[in-house]
Amino acid sequence: MTSPFCPIDTNLVSNQPPLQTSSVKLKPRYTTIAKSVALVGLCGVSQMAFSALSYSDSSERSGNAINVNAPTYPYPSVNSSSPTAVQTSESRTVRIRNSSAGGRVNSSSSSYPSTSYPSTSYPATTVYPTPTSYPNPSYPTTYPNSYSGGGGVELFEQARSAGDRGDTGALFNYEQQMQGGNFAMYPTYWRLNNNLSTLNPAIVSQFAQQHRGSAMAEKLTADYAEAKAQSGDYNAVRQVAGYVTNADDSEACAVALGYNQTDPMRAISLKDEVWLTTKKQPALCDQLAGEMSSNRMITQTDKQERLYRMLREGRTGDIMSLGDQLGTRIAYSNLSEIQLNPNGFLTRFAREPASQKNQYLYLYALGRIADKSYREAHTQLEYDIRQDNARSRPLLDQTTRRHAYRILGVKRMNMNTDDGFNDEAVTWFRNSLGETFNFEEAEDYAQAGIRFSRWQDVINAVDAMSTAKQQEPIWQYWRARAYEQVGNASQKSQARRIYSQLAQSDDYYGLLAKDKVGQRFSAGRERSMPNVSASDMARVMQNPHFARAFALHEADVNRTYVNREWNWAVKQARDNGDNGLILAAAKRANDIGWLDRSIYAMENSTAKNYALSHPMPYQSQVVQYSRQAGIDPAWAYGIMRQESRFQSNARSGVGASGLMQIMPGTAKYIARNLGESYSESRANSGDTNIRYGTWYMSDVMGKLYNQPVLATAGYNAGPNKAKRWQPVYGSLAADQYVDTIAYPETRNYVKHVMENATIYSDLLGNPMPISQRMGTVPAGY
Repeated sequence: MTSPFCPIDTNLVSNQPPLQTSSVKLKPRYTTIAKSVALVGLCGVSQMAFSALSYSDSSERSGNAINVNAPTYPYPSVNSSSPTAVQTSESRTVRIRNSSAGGRVNSSSSSYPSTSYPSTSYPATTVYPTPTSYPNPSYPTTYPNSYSGGGGVELFEQARSAGDRGDTGALFNYEQQMQGGNFAMYPTYWRLNNNLSTLNPAIVSQFAQQHRGSAMAEKLTADYAEAKAQSGDYNAVRQVAGYVTNADDSEACAVALGYNQTDPMRAISLKDEVWLTTKKQPALCDQLAGEMSSNRMITQTDKQERLYRMLREGRTGDIMSLGDQLGTRIAYSNLSEIQLNPNGFLTRFAREPASQKNQYLYLYALGRIADKSYREAHTQLEYDIRQDNARSRPLLDQTTRRHAYRILGVKRMNMNTDDGFNDEAVTWFRNSLGETFNFEEAEDYAQAGIRFSRWQDVINAVDAMSTAKQQEPIWQYWRARAYEQVGNASQKSQARRIYSQLAQSDDYYGLLAKDKVGQRFSAGRERSMPNVSASDMARVMQNPHFARAFALHEADVNRTYVNREWNWAVKQARDNGDNGLILAAAKRANDIGWLDRSIYAMENSTAKNYALSHPMPYQSQVVQYSRQAGIDPAWAYGIMRQESRFQSNARSGVGASGLMQIMPGTAKYIARNLGESYSESRANSGDTNIRYGTWYMSDVMGKLYNQPVLATAGYNAGPNKAKRWQPVYGSLAADQYVDTIAYPETRNYVKHVMENATIYSDLLGNPMPISQRMGTVPAGY
């Protein structure tokens, strides 16, 4: 029989067990291989609504995919040991894979002028415009509810409740009642998703075909591909893979597993991401890496490259499997003995015959010593090389020596947070040149070189990256910085060309590049609200994705659903190149005070308007309290935008609250210093939260040499961490400090805040170039 209300052929599930229903499956997303996709959609949307859209099936990767699954504040910040540290929430999507690398400076002076922030009060002569365009703090709704079709938000909520309690019969009824409405797909999804792994792939494919181009169709197929890949049913994966168009890391690996044997090219495309990595990745990507060795396109050289990384990490199963495939059997007993007593093996290594197996085992033993102490491992390696050089026939060939130094370099960079930065990491990486770098290793090497102004090493590291990585703004910028310092005339000229190209953007590296070529950021006409046509405004509510998002938002439905619909709508409009629709939707969101999604729309499209991407609500309070605290209001706005996206009710997973995302303990500290009694409700209110946050920003600034980059890092990770990352001797250019912060979250947080503050300074009528704003980071005396 065919369902009359959401035509999925139930004959295809006649052999399936009874369906049970539970809540929607939600899971964390990874964003390295392919950007995250949270997927929800529609069933039975009117033909008229669909005819207004053209759906794209193009696959996206990390460079341009939109994260449609991210809640507004899902990510707690790094916990600080400081009792007064403010914890943070949402930070922008990062375009590069992060590592915990850094370095320690021992010299060099900044080429940037020192910051001019006063320590006690903001200049009284600075005049800021009074707020005119942002009500404080409520926003009137001026648009009609023009959602087409029946089965609206009320039935959505009832159906969701039925799904939560596992009432399959009720879900069937809601499918019928919601037929033709803008939320018709949800009950069907909840019903099918409940026993996802037991479904016949034809059911999933039919659902995806019926609702192709919708978020929910992709979510069901992507989750199904993951479930089947986990169980090894790769045939089922292949049957639905064509409907997975915007996969996250785990989903991309699931699809690759499906094709690893039958279409090896589709799997091998992920080799750079999963084959050599030693960082944590989704379980399915580990599964793919393990099975990729059977891919016909993996060479013996590829296998040896992976074996060297597995020896460093001590991954016994991979070591034995790869050794066998390379014709060098490594027994578990060999590895187990070394694991228990690596020094014992190294003591008798000199008496062992020269062999490839023993060189592998040497690296495994050195890695186990480095796990405990990289310094002990370095002492051991230097001793062994001296001894080896005295032999007529060395036991360690040059490849083994280079990989041994690579072990030391990686281990040293992983200890920057605990041990501080040291330029020995640069030397060890340089000694490993000649062997292939994976991205994490090349990034570590580059960061070490950046920290210590070892510019030729920065060039070496960037050259060791893949072509795609080299083209990312971060590495273009640092290549130019390195060429500028040590390059010949041709390279210096190339550096200027790179800066000129980067300067076309207004992001962090674009703003830094503008300063390098003598340009200045100006919001220009984009500082005013866009003139959106009536037809574009009407199209927003004719678009099923945006219509659902606004309906769910106004009904105060769980924000996970709301944000998913909004993010998917932005993605569809972006894929269609419809900036008019994005601007209209963002303006409507802004007009009703839904600023976080308005900002999201602007950040994830090519549309540009600073009134929408950098709104200034609470302007009188921000300016007043910033001046009272002696800080730059543009910096305060930069922090607030990054912390809460201007949602006064924002709360992070670790308990930070309000516009400035202040932890309860920090709020008590602030209240005590202001001579006030602590009240949780008052501390979280818009006015008090701004006052507390700006006071705390000033407090952190005073503890950190009145240096805004240090203070921004301290606001995120705690003042003690920011101090620990300061150079020990001499000063350090702030851009070098920022890109070698040991915590990836804080590193990117500081970049975004500095970018925000630079833009806000122009919008507030007191522009300050980013290089002047960031200044120079002093030594941590």
